[in-house]
Amino acid sequence: MQLSASPYEERLTAPRTWWLVCVLVGVSMALIMLPFGTLPLLGGLVGGTAVAAVVTSSYGSIRIRVVGDSLIAGEAKIPVSALGEPEILDREEAQAWRTHKANPHAFMLLRAYIPTALRIPITDPTDPTPYVYLSTRNPEQVAAALQAAKKTAA
Repeated sequence: MQLSASPYEERLTAPRTWWLVCVLVGVSMALIMLPFGTLPLLGGLVGGTAVAAVVTSSYGSIRIRVVGDSLIAGEAKIPVSALGEPEILDREEAQAWRTHKANPHAFMLLRAYIPTALRIPITDPTDPTPYVYLSTRNPEQVAAALQAAKKTAA
């Protein structure tokens, strides 16, 4: 695999407030265990916080990468030769493409807590997926990395 001229990597992490919610889940579990004594209370605090943190971490740690001649978004690996011109979506357009403009056949790496996004049409006629929707904090950088990867692959 050939490295692209401008490799890109972004990890979409959960917002800080979600980690506060993890602690609150632990406190709630501790309060539920309060009638059973001190040891179960501590177990509820630690266990509830740990379970909530694992769930938050697994949901909030997805990556977007442009490596070589491929866009890797989560578990999807798409060759840049099958991608059209990326469209940078501001907050309002991203909201529209997440809701009433969305196509059920599209590949959507969606994180509602990230306001901006990138929409990239799929140009491969054999692929039933019309476009790729990527929630990203840096849509300009992803688009630039995709353009650089296309030039390198060509």
